[in-house]
Amino acid sequence: MNKEQFLGQWKILKGKVKEKWGKLTDDDLNKIEGKRDQLCGLLEKKYGYNKERAEAELADWEKEIEVEHHDTAQKRR
Repeated sequence: MNKEQFLGQWKILKGKVKEKWGKLTDDDLNKIEGKRDQLCGLLEKKYGYNKERAEAELADWEKEIEVEHHDTAQKRR
């Protein structure tokens, strides 16, 4: 998922982010306004991840979300 897609789908993704990383508050997520790099920074701050781990966690989560979206789209056909 590229930055533009991430930002464009932020309202949908925000709930999924909270499900995955429960330490992040609504206030945290509202402040970052869908900016992926700032989400990485929050993961570093709230979870104590280093930058590489935060990037890896976020990338893995994005793959999960894309698979869920693909599976949902297939079921609708």
